[in-house]
Amino acid sequence: MAAAALSAGLVAILGSSSPSDSAIVSTQSKNIPGLEIQGIETQATPIAVPAVETIIQTLAAAPKSTNNQEVEPAEPQWKEFTIQNGDNLSILFKRAGLNDRSIYELFSDAKDAKDLRNIRPGQKMAFLVENDQLQSLSYTIDKLNSLHFTRGAKGFTGKEIALKPDIKYAFRQASIDSSLYMAGKRAGMPSNLTMELANIFGWDIDFALDIQKGDSFKVMYEEQLLDGKRIGTGKIMAAEFTNGGKTFKAVRYTDKQGASNYYTPDGRGMHKAFLRTPIEFARISSHFSLSRKHPVLHIIRAHKGTDYAAVRGTPIRATGNGKIAFAGRKGGYGNCIVIQHGQGIETLYGHMNGFAKGMKTGARVSQGDVIGYVGSTGLASGPHLHYEFHLNGQVRNPVTVPLPKSIGIEKTELARFNETTRPLIAKLDQYKSSSRLAVAKNGSNSN
Repeated sequence: MAAAALSAGLVAILGSSSPSDSAIVSTQSKNIPGLEIQGIETQATPIAVPAVETIIQTLAAAPKSTNNQEVEPAEPQWKEFTIQNGDNLSILFKRAGLNDRSIYELFSDAKDAKDLRNIRPGQKMAFLVENDQLQSLSYTIDKLNSLHFTRGAKGFTGKEIALKPDIKYAFRQASIDSSLYMAGKRAGMPSNLTMELANIFGWDIDFALDIQKGDSFKVMYEEQLLDGKRIGTGKIMAAEFTNGGKTFKAVRYTDKQGASNYYTPDGRGMHKAFLRTPIEFARISSHFSLSRKHPVLHIIRAHKGTDYAAVRGTPIRATGNGKIAFAGRKGGYGNCIVIQHGQGIETLYGHMNGFAKGMKTGARVSQGDVIGYVGSTGLASGPHLHYEFHLNGQVRNPVTVPLPKSIGIEKTELARFNETTRPLIAKLDQYKSSSRLAVAKNGSNSN
């Protein structure tokens, strides 16, 4: 009966008093004997109340109070830091809110983490930390290479990321007024490319002695782009150098075995068995002479080598492959190294300030290896390198002695060489003098 009445709709009896429809009535209290309660009796006006189902549906459809909603925790954010001078891993981890325990966990789990010991100023390192625990680390080595470490169920795993840049060819040319370095700088060439240019032609041109005002060069090199932005330079692909009216050309070629070297357009190697000079961009302070007055002894004494003046500590390179026959103190030569190269050739390097690491009697060296540093030990009036070239026991002038020829392209590979390098030489020849950078899209694979 009660449920049926609720379903049909409840009726509330509400009233209001008025002189015409009200009367005073008395009622005996049921709880307190003898107490009489008086009141006004009114005519009731019935009002319909909605059914219970309607009330429930209305409440269910109403939006929930925001005060009872659960707030989701914020996603952890990456923290990125630029490595500064004096920074180490402990300092960087501390900045990210981590301790050395996190370093230990990372190094224990991921073998690639050892590369983090090689951090350098200017590089970037980013941390993803959640609940005071390292979840991910990203180490940007350079614009193309990075390392990424992520925590998993079994600890950290590392991944190397290497981006491949787009390659285009860029051109530069200049005439020399004072030095190759200044000419390259004026042309807008990066200094590392100027050094590479000198190394390419260093077997034919003595850049300490032969450079003249009016000499010129033309270079075509790789330019690296990432997302359309220039990020660096690659290798010199073709170059031309005019010295004293004589023009030399070189082109880069990678053979079937993957070895890259520079050659003349007809396939002869630019790389000779010996470098012409043991110091880059040094000045000759004293030439080879059999009747020179010694600057310390002040007597006429044969000068059986060439002296290169340079700042103390300047690196000295081995001019050819060989074996160190002597490394130590040698009379007036001071600290001295003698290298045997085979075929009756021996070179001597004197007045050195000190030897490079590992340079001792019996050690093998390769052309271009740093063997020591410029000094003034022995009978020397100032810091310089004394360099001698001996052939079959006889001293020869290092500046003019004919150097052994290099090995060129094998006949079996000459056709492939011509097919690869002729388009590069043609691009270089077509380049005209211009003050602006000309860029040509590299339509083939780089060598």
